[in-house]
Amino acid sequence: MRARTTLAVGSLLLLTTVTGCGAADMTKQASPFANARSSKTVTLSVQSWVGAQSNVAVAQYLLEHKLGYRVDTVQVDEVPAWDALSQGRVDAILEDWGHPDQEKRYVQDKKTIARGGGLGVTGHIGWYVPTYLAKQHPDITDWRNLNKYASLFRTAESGGKGQLMDGSPSYVTNDKALVKNLKLNYQVVFAGSEAAQITQMKQFAKAKKPFLTYWYAPQWLFEKVPMTEVKLPPYKDGCDADAAKVACAYPHTPLQKYLNAGFAESGGKAAAFLKKFRWTTEDQNEVSLMIADQKLSPQDAAKKWVDSHPDVWKGWLS
Repeated sequence: MRARTTLAVGSLLLLTTVTGCGAADMTKQASPFANARSSKTVTLSVQSWVGAQSNVAVAQYLLEHKLGYRVDTVQVDEVPAWDALSQGRVDAILEDWGHPDQEKRYVQDKKTIARGGGLGVTGHIGWYVPTYLAKQHPDITDWRNLNKYASLFRTAESGGKGQLMDGSPSYVTNDKALVKNLKLNYQVVFAGSEAAQITQMKQFAKAKKPFLTYWYAPQWLFEKVPMTEVKLPPYKDGCDADAAKVACAYPHTPLQKYLNAGFAESGGKAAAFLKKFRWTTEDQNEVSLMIADQKLSPQDAAKKWVDSHPDVWKGWLS
């Protein structure tokens, strides 16, 4: 999740990569179906957070059931996904949180990747505390008061300091720099994944314990664990340009889609469909909640959403 470039935004379910003929690890191999211009096949990169899984599930369902394509999905981290897309090992990324270096390299300079348009969802990373804690201590939502409350957030892993819980180290995060530059008595502790982070937050919330966490929106967990954002110094253009000197909040980022340039040009109805794929935060959260909380398979969640929202997706097929 970040400006995951800023993100490396998002609680992420550990996704099982599923392809038409078994699991595929894009860090080790290319899908045999990507960049296959003569056949009706599409390969989609799926990121490790549930919102991205929701995008892919719905796109896959419609490509297969309405357009007659075979869809292969592969899980790969954010930056390697750009390499795979440039090389034609995947055809599309449906949710990017902002990687300006990769965009300049592949879209502007090499022209091996094409913009696929906005997803329709705006992402935001921030620091959050549970709303029950914010009600007890209203001033805790101002970063300038965090040191006063550091003792509330101590854990066995935070070395006597307050714990700032992050997800996966692979996400784009400015948190270590923020803690240092804002002179906060906190230690960034990585849960390891979105799923692990969600588990910890649910455990804290069940016991009504304090926690401070790196989190992002859109995210279905807000429906189950209400959280209030901590106000960091306001974001201004360029304030995060030097990763070591960041001392400002994360931006609000309109999430983008990207296509392999060759696929964008000659990918037929599939490419046209993916360019038109655009939905709302509410749409994405509806599918994410079915997958992550109600434990539906991505395929079943996609079918349920498609069956109940024809007014949204029919325009993507025209």
